[in-house]
Amino acid sequence: MSGTQRFSHAFQPIVDVEQRTVFAYEALVRGPQGEGAAQVFAEITEAQLATFDHESRLRALALAGRLGIEASLSLNSLPRSITTESIVGELVDAAAAARLDGSRIVIEVTENEAIVDPAQFGNVVDEFRGAGFRLALDDFGAGYAGLNLLADFQPDMIKLDMNLVRSVESRGPRQSIVRAIVSVCADLGIDVIAEGVETADELSWLRHAGIQLFQGYLIGRPAFEALPRPIFD
Repeated sequence: MSGTQRFSHAFQPIVDVEQRTVFAYEALVRGPQGEGAAQVFAEITEAQLATFDHESRLRALALAGRLGIEASLSLNSLPRSITTESIVGELVDAAAAARLDGSRIVIEVTENEAIVDPAQFGNVVDEFRGAGFRLALDDFGAGYAGLNLLADFQPDMIKLDMNLVRSVESRGPRQSIVRAIVSVCADLGIDVIAEGVETADELSWLRHAGIQLFQGYLIGRPAFEALPRPIFD
C-alpha cells in the first residue's frame, strides 16, 4: 500500500438533541471494504502520514458530496498536515466541488497532537477562518494543553474526551470538571460536543449540564460510505 490509495470513509452523526437535527457528520477513515482505521494506519509510515492525512480530507469531502450531505462535515486533521503551503486553497476547492459551503466544514485537531510551531498553526487557523471553516478541539480534557489552546486559538467548538463522558452521571469529580468546561466555553462562545456517549444516563446528565450536541453509539454508529440516520429516542 502506498499510504494514499486503498482507503475510504465511514460517517458518524453528531446531533443537536434539542433541535432533533444532525449538526454534522464526522468522517472516519476505513479500509476499502470497511476495515477499521487501525488496519489502514498500520500500513502508513511516519513519513507518509501528513500526505495521507491531507488526501483523507480531500476524499472525505468528495464522498460526502456524492452522498448529498446536508449537515456540516467534520474532518480530522493533524496539525503538521495543515500547516503546509496551499493546504487551505486545496480544501476550499474540494469543498466547492462537493457543493459544501466553507461554513459547513469543521477542522478537528486533537488536543494531544503536538503543535510544533504555534505561530504557524495560528496563521493557518486564521486562513481557515477566512475561508469560513470552523475549528474544533477533539478529545478535550485528555491532555494538558487544553486551556492554553482555548486561550490561544479560540476554537469554535470542543469535543469532550470520552473518558470524561463515561459514567459521568455517577462520578462526582468528572461532573465537576465537565461543569467547569461547559461554563468556560459558554463565556468564550464555544460550542461543546459530548463524544462517546453510550448510555441514556450519560446523555441525561450531560443535557442537564447544558450540553446539546452529542456523538456516540447511543445516537448513531458510523456507517461505511453512508450518512446514517441518528437515533433520538
